[in-house]
Amino acid sequence: MTVNLTDLIAVAKGDMPGDLLISNAKIVNVFSGEIETGNVVIYKGRIAGIGDYTKAGKIIDLEGKYLAPGLINGHTHIESSMLDIGQYARAVVSRGTLAVITDLHELTNVCGLDAIRYILDGVKKLPLDLFLMAPSCVPATNMETSGADITAQELKQILRRKNVIGLGEMMNFPGIMYRDGNVLDKIELYQDKIIDGHSPGLSGKDLNAYISAGIYSDHECVSLHEAEEKLQRGMHIMIREGSSEKNLKELLPLVTDKTYKRCMFVVDDRSCSDLLNDGDIDAVVRKAIRLGLEPVRAIQLATINTAEYFGLKRIGAIAPGYMANFITLNNLSDFDIDMVFYKGKQVAGHGSALFAIKPLRVSCPTHSVRIKPFKVADLKLKARGDDSLVIEIVPGQIVTKKTTAKVRIKDGYVCADTEKDILKLVVMERHHATGNIGKGLIKGLGLKKGAIASSVGHDSHNVIAAGTNDEDLYIAIKEIEKLQGGLAVVAEGKVMGSLQLSIGGLMSLEPLETVAGKLQELKNMAAELGAKLPDPFATLSFMALPVIPELRLTDLGLVDVTQFKIVE
Repeated sequence: MTVNLTDLIAVAKGDMPGDLLISNAKIVNVFSGEIETGNVVIYKGRIAGIGDYTKAGKIIDLEGKYLAPGLINGHTHIESSMLDIGQYARAVVSRGTLAVITDLHELTNVCGLDAIRYILDGVKKLPLDLFLMAPSCVPATNMETSGADITAQELKQILRRKNVIGLGEMMNFPGIMYRDGNVLDKIELYQDKIIDGHSPGLSGKDLNAYISAGIYSDHECVSLHEAEEKLQRGMHIMIREGSSEKNLKELLPLVTDKTYKRCMFVVDDRSCSDLLNDGDIDAVVRKAIRLGLEPVRAIQLATINTAEYFGLKRIGAIAPGYMANFITLNNLSDFDIDMVFYKGKQVAGHGSALFAIKPLRVSCPTHSVRIKPFKVADLKLKARGDDSLVIEIVPGQIVTKKTTAKVRIKDGYVCADTEKDILKLVVMERHHATGNIGKGLIKGLGLKKGAIASSVGHDSHNVIAAGTNDEDLYIAIKEIEKLQGGLAVVAEGKVMGSLQLSIGGLMSLEPLETVAGKLQELKNMAAELGAKLPDPFATLSFMALPVIPELRLTDLGLVDVTQFKIVE
């Protein structure tokens, strides 16, 4: 929406009525950290002024309720919601999130540049600002098989697109340590832009080397000590609270009067169930307040801090000239959002979206699951002694532990051992029908029988499955192939339930409520089979991510992330 500056100035001076007047508001001032009382006048989607304005085409009297800037999610993968872009917007806009920064590297790893075109086309007519960080690591590493390969030359093309503001999380930190030419070429292209970081556990000289490449943020801190060191070396710390990654409580003491400007809230990955039932960035703000953070400070970490780090002008605050993106609240302590406005138009109220989702002009990327024919016997894991490496889940985190356990062996092959909570883990390549099958063991899922499988397997998104026996693992993987992407629960040779994710094997074409409902049903089914994690599918999806310590499994084998090499 364009605005005539002459008219905007006239409205600001009080010489001309605005389109909308928000009166009797308690305004959250993210610049001063204070609450001020006044009226806000809006013209053509912009805030013209704050003061004693009285005239506008429409007046909304807040009667002393709070007015705060629209929330900004500084780092998220919308694909992890399992929702198409329109349904994702329904979920987050109704919760007050009006801007997201994302790199789309999940769908891009499957579909290449078509994924970026699809999402950017879909968001155009939605009341949501999407700022793209060009995906830096497609594929994330050379230790897995991805569906696409984005070169430095293609990143140069992406740079020309509107709303591309930087380079997405640089996960290949060993590539920087070893001065890999391809990695450095990508970084060089974006030296004048923001470059997001991803450096779990980096410290000392390795951290210095990583930051020296021009990378000034990190969302992977799991300990206060790690976050303090990174902040001291010049990084902005993204405090993450997603569906599987719970770092807020541990990192909140980092936020002080001296450091808060270099901190922001992000979710990274948040499921459709959590978006529907708990919220998006608003849920992080609420929890931070419950943990003792002063409410206005919490709002600053979800608005202006994020906007200023990414250089986003005219959003993140309620001030003259800023976009009229704001939320209203009855009080700050429980952060219960009443109304949501985008460019001066109400787009949500009482947790429900008030906008229509229009059909996309670009066809969505489907039929992405291509698996070479295989047999149950192909899933067998040959024993190499009495002991074996095991991926151990860390509850509430996406880091894992590299452990060794005495394994159960039958006829020369390793079997699951439910008494020790050790299950078979399989990663099946699904992009090029290579026949690659990674096989290993996992501890901490809790299944007592059956198997679960998913085509969501960060970041290359091969099919990943965990189970108590090879027969159920086989059926679960075949169900994913039949669905052309999705989730499945199998027990005693039968498919108990499934959820189709037809867009790249990652996202559904169905409404938010339907997807969230089916996902909850699958989680309940998994719990009946013994799963003890709140969301076993979300946890399972990260077991194939070879850029997060310590031990992972890809279609090429078991990866020791600390050594950054395949060990089995």
